[in-house]
Amino acid sequence: METMFLTDTIAAIATGSLMSAIGIIRISGDGAIAAADKLFRAKNATKLKDAKNGYMYYGKLYNTNGELIDLCLCVLSRAPNSYTGEDTVELHLHGSPVVLSMVMQALTLCGVRQAQAGEYSKRAFLNGKLDLTQAEAVIDLIEAETPGAAKNAAGQLSGALCARMEAVYNRLLDIMAHFHAVLDYPDEDIDEFKLKGYLSVLRECEDELSSMARTYELGKVMRTGVPVAIIGRANTGKSSLLNALLGYERAIVTDVAGTTRDTIEEKVLIGNVLLRLIDTAGIRKTNDKVEKLGIKRTLDAIGEAGLIIVVLDGSEKLKEEDYSILSSTPPNIPKIAVINKSDLPAAFDLTELAKFEFIYCRVSALTREGFDLLDEEIQKMFPDLRKQVSGEVITNIRHSDAISRAADSVALALGALSAAVTPDAVVTDIEAALAAIGEVTGKTVREDIVSRIFERFCVGK
Repeated sequence: METMFLTDTIAAIATGSLMSAIGIIRISGDGAIAAADKLFRAKNATKLKDAKNGYMYYGKLYNTNGELIDLCLCVLSRAPNSYTGEDTVELHLHGSPVVLSMVMQALTLCGVRQAQAGEYSKRAFLNGKLDLTQAEAVIDLIEAETPGAAKNAAGQLSGALCARMEAVYNRLLDIMAHFHAVLDYPDEDIDEFKLKGYLSVLRECEDELSSMARTYELGKVMRTGVPVAIIGRANTGKSSLLNALLGYERAIVTDVAGTTRDTIEEKVLIGNVLLRLIDTAGIRKTNDKVEKLGIKRTLDAIGEAGLIIVVLDGSEKLKEEDYSILSSTPPNIPKIAVINKSDLPAAFDLTELAKFEFIYCRVSALTREGFDLLDEEIQKMFPDLRKQVSGEVITNIRHSDAISRAADSVALALGALSAAVTPDAVVTDIEAALAAIGEVTGKTVREDIVSRIFERFCVGK
């Protein structure tokens, strides 16, 4: 995609709409400095056209009628040494939404338009300051809910993913160059294909791409959290457990069986593991139509869960419904039995759980006894989420799809080369792989996809 320098000048509040100590307005474009110069008066009388890059200037900000709006700081970054690659000005004001709105109105009268969502990062991409993986990492970093997700996004923002993709891209490009030379100039004295060397390179490229694509399942969980179905028969303390894990009263808790009639979802961070806790309706036989619907949603939540927590009432003997739930949980899904009400005398022998192959913890949702052990057991179930990552995990489904297609195309090229088919067939598959890699980095991505990507961003970014 060609480098573009857009001619219009944009501005946006970069610090959100809530009251805060500091509010920042960012201006970018060819007319950014001239527009700011109409409103800002530095205390040392420096005109912004003469201001130094990266220096903070203290002064007063006026509207177009010469009325004082605020005292503020102003900093410039001239093209191309700025985030967007254009002239940019930042005004650091007091964080009153009213003050910020007044400044935006004044800038509009100076010919500056309101920036669209993600337009700053989009301009940075179009002007070659960021590749597409780095631009998308910006929003991932903003939306990160765990230290692991933040560190991975920061790694991608620094270019870690792009570097891996470019390494594969360049190796495939070298093969393409040789193939095209042989195809286009058959009479020239060009070395014939070194078959073993090309086979080895293609295998390495396929392995690298497949390895990256496989990280997506981990990345998806890292970004959105592990869906956790909290299940059990009615009135065992599922909602109490949810509230205790969250640290506040989210679900209604009563002694009446069937109080929870719908699924309730909340997120909680345990260590570096983000859990999407889903409190479900108690599983029991009922003629109540609404409760039946809640139980159906419980079963749906079980089918989509990445972790199942079965809550048992430790103060009562195990009932038929308990046995039925324990025996019917899906295989190959991590699960743990939480025996609630440890503050009361135990009513059943824990060895009864052995045949169900459940990890179990005794807790009290009332006193929070046993929750440290429960946290530890949950973290042990997801060792990959406890690893330190620095940009190598794919968290974006668009990346995953394109990288998988690139790996498939390289595999086809490898098969064609092994079968000694004509070179043009190999070339076609390698070209498809290069195009798919380009979709990730932005070399070959369509304009409509680029627009859709930046629509995810907030205004001011």
